[in-house]
Amino acid sequence: MSKKANWIIGGIAVVIVAGAIYTFGHGSKSQSKTVTIGVMAGSKEEDQIWDAAIKTAKDKYGITLKTKKFTDYSQPNKALADGDIDLNAFQNYPFLANWNKTYKTNIISIGDTWTTPLRLYSKSYKKTSEFKTGDQIVVPNDVTNENRGIHLLAEAGLIKIKDTNTATPKDITSNPKKLQITPIDASQTAKSLDDPKIAGAVINTNYAISAKLDINSAIYVEGLNKDSEQYFNFIAANKKDKNNETYKKVVKSLQTAETKRLVKKFYGTAEITVWDYKK
Repeated sequence: MSKKANWIIGGIAVVIVAGAIYTFGHGSKSQSKTVTIGVMAGSKEEDQIWDAAIKTAKDKYGITLKTKKFTDYSQPNKALADGDIDLNAFQNYPFLANWNKTYKTNIISIGDTWTTPLRLYSKSYKKTSEFKTGDQIVVPNDVTNENRGIHLLAEAGLIKIKDTNTATPKDITSNPKKLQITPIDASQTAKSLDDPKIAGAVINTNYAISAKLDINSAIYVEGLNKDSEQYFNFIAANKKDKNNETYKKVVKSLQTAETKRLVKKFYGTAEITVWDYKK
């Protein structure tokens, strides 16, 4: 065989090997994606739920899922819009709508996760009918949870309100017991129960748990119904990524029977998975 022929064959071999290496490497990369999802810093139990999703993402879909923890609600959406994270999971629909409007972002839900019903607590009474004329009840004062807290009091039959998704005490149309409805910082609602002037408090579940309140001691629990669907939590993405197949698989990694089992084990009825809720 001539030297020229040997050179040609050798060149072809190099091309084939190089192509094989590229194909193998490129294919491996496409099967090993990393996705970072922003979550709120929480309990060890929450970490275990995410650890289960991380394992499913890796074992079933070849996705390396990482969580990035934030300490307040103003951080995860900004990080998502800025591209510092790929997804986040911490909010409900009114919160996101207000955020998108305020900050001109295009963040959307790509899959429901769970909901944590608001609860009305009292150290003075065991049922809502026991509230007395002029009693003071506190509710969270942020835009989303104030509306939600006012609606809860209406659902409990203590007041009547206008048909609105931005309810404040000014929207109360009927208050037979002349209850004083006072919005305060959500993080202070649980602590307020130690004040003898406070007859009741609407408290977010995370703050109730942090304050070591027995959630079963609540005298009224927000119902799971059509009106409460807006308060479902979800995994969020930037709108441009709404059809991203990898992100859809991340959603599936969390929406599992194992997640259901862990949520029920750790939280009982304090937190409820809702991705298969019949709307």
